[in-house]
Amino acid sequence: MPVPLLSAAIVSPPLWLVAPFVLLLLGIAAMPFIHARWWERNYPVVAGGLGGITVAYYLAVLHQAGRVLHTAHEYVSFIALIGSLYIVAGGIHLRVKGEARPFGNVLFLLIGAVLANVIGTTGASMLLIRPWIRMNKYRIAAFHVVFFIFIVSNAGGCLTPIGDPPLFLGYLKGVPFWWVLEHCWLPWLVMVAGLLAVFWVLDRRNFSRAPEPLREQETGHEEWRFDGLGNVFFLLLILGSVFLSSPTGLREALMIGAALGSWVCTPRRIHEANAFNFHPLLEVVWLFVGIFGTMMPALDYLEAHAPALGIDSAEKFYWLTGGLSGVLDNAPTYLTFLAVAFGNEGLSLDDPGDVQAFLQQHPAELLAISLGAVFFGAFTYIGNGPNFMVKAIAQQARVKTPDFFNYVLRFSLPILLPLLGLIAWLFI
Repeated sequence: MPVPLLSAAIVSPPLWLVAPFVLLLLGIAAMPFIHARWWERNYPVVAGGLGGITVAYYLAVLHQAGRVLHTAHEYVSFIALIGSLYIVAGGIHLRVKGEARPFGNVLFLLIGAVLANVIGTTGASMLLIRPWIRMNKYRIAAFHVVFFIFIVSNAGGCLTPIGDPPLFLGYLKGVPFWWVLEHCWLPWLVMVAGLLAVFWVLDRRNFSRAPEPLREQETGHEEWRFDGLGNVFFLLLILGSVFLSSPTGLREALMIGAALGSWVCTPRRIHEANAFNFHPLLEVVWLFVGIFGTMMPALDYLEAHAPALGIDSAEKFYWLTGGLSGVLDNAPTYLTFLAVAFGNEGLSLDDPGDVQAFLQQHPAELLAISLGAVFFGAFTYIGNGPNFMVKAIAQQARVKTPDFFNYVLRFSLPILLPLLGLIAWLFI
């Protein structure tokens, strides 16, 4: 994720301008349930249209071309990272041994949680979701996809700045690389262990209900195999480019070049084995062009008025950062609340000396913002970029996935929210 281009001044848009953002969220949540076929055909028009309304107001009325360019740069960088990792991971085929017993599934998710800190939640999600579906193909259920999103696509990437985009933004602003591991390892352990424990209970019950012939099929004699080894080079190129800050556009150019190189060099048989196509990526491209466009007033209004709302404790930063990260992209939400925290202390996020002073005097606030952004990113499909892509790939593989409301009501509220409360009680 890139260094954001900072606006010259805080923008204070009218509150009603948040309406397109609310409408887009309602559309994403409700329309697949109300009229799925219409939504599949028209969501690009809806997302682009609502985003266009907000952008037009910012340009024509607020005269904030710089703010719009800032958001456009963030969007392009976001898509370059998400898209390149999606394409490169699609050129790697893992053939997994057919032993999808509960303990094997728990071990697989734990490996994914650790791997997310090395290649990012997006890279780990794109690399592992297809093997995860294949190894559970005889009894896969909605909770398999949801817990994959909870653990691999979100909570797992809490140990390094590479793991999740919000943490990388903090690193680029001056937070030491190892600060995250030093302060977040115990909350990470509690969250991942809690999610794995709940998953094991659900998966054990699911496995015990499977007919005996299916159990025998799942414990067959398939062997582990790794195809597409050359894509590891392109993956490393993407990860290396993340650390570049200048010249402008070089990072994104390298990511796009790595994606093109992977696409050209990967044998067709590997893409066919992965059932690879661009539909999940296109869905993210269109929906997030609307999200990035319409969320400008929401973030700007919050940044302009948050000090007056009394956001002055680690607990408030945790729940507010988390609450908005669940319905916004968690990277800009992280940066917004970090700016609020610095502003409360009369410090500048762009001054290295101020960053170090804040780390020494207010580590609890930074921990709260970091954990809130990463952990709450799993609360809905739109909290973090990989969530939508995992959902789309699962649907493409004909795996039943919960819609927006069922995801929240059946899984996030009864399972994720209590664990988030436990994290707040123990560490915030």
